[in-house]
Amino acid sequence: MALAMLAACGADNEAEQAAQRKRAQFVADSLALKVAVTPTLDCLPLYLAQQEGWFQREGVSVLLMPFQAQMDQDTALLRHHVEGLTTDRERMKWLQQQGTAVSEVATTTLKWQLISNKTARIKLLRQLDDKMVAMTRFSATDRLMNWAIDSVGLKQERVFRIQVNDVGVRLGMLENGIMDAMLLPEPQATQARLGGHYVIFDTDSLGWHLGVIAFTQQAMADTMRQRQIEAFLKVYNAACDTIRQNGLKRYRDIIVSTCHVRPQTVDSIRTE
Repeated sequence: MALAMLAACGADNEAEQAAQRKRAQFVADSLALKVAVTPTLDCLPLYLAQQEGWFQREGVSVLLMPFQAQMDQDTALLRHHVEGLTTDRERMKWLQQQGTAVSEVATTTLKWQLISNKTARIKLLRQLDDKMVAMTRFSATDRLMNWAIDSVGLKQERVFRIQVNDVGVRLGMLENGIMDAMLLPEPQATQARLGGHYVIFDTDSLGWHLGVIAFTQQAMADTMRQRQIEAFLKVYNAACDTIRQNGLKRYRDIIVSTCHVRPQTVDSIRTE
């Protein structure tokens, strides 16, 4: 009986300690600056800073919340699960038009390539007539498709825009021959190119720089969040500089694990 009572007390203590740890973690998480990120190359500085502990070194607690699609990021922002997100200017404008007060605090290296399925034999924009293109509505990819269609005099209704928000699913549809063409960010675009699919154009050729980091105005008006965002941006800029100095290959493992691409894809990303 004595042994049983000691065991029960030990179990109760362990349960109480576990509950205390859970409560402490909940408090820590609620105080941390939460930022939504996607499995794309523009988020690498944030992934690197998190892995190396640079946020903590700067005295700021940051939680990176990974999502596969911009729509999921938006939902998290609207439900106050995050204070900030990595996105594009068109998407940010759309959020503002919907009544969500967000502001740009930094630019990112986010870019896109319009890539056609190798089996479709599409190498020119005018060949998109009566074809399906995967993209995301109310985003930079939507604006890019408007430009692409208008630039060759096609009718907008003659190019079928298929909304596929998840970039991983989108890439899989190309690799499995389901979609005629699509807009892909890096590193997914490079993986598609290595698979023999054809790059019709990219945003670099247009000189468009649309990637941004944005935070809610509510967070930016809060004194504690203001200090966190300032420290966050300091670390982000330092991480960007470090990656430029060292090159992408040095961070192959991070890119492979966060963006879910093959190692050889990282080695073939064009950085010029």
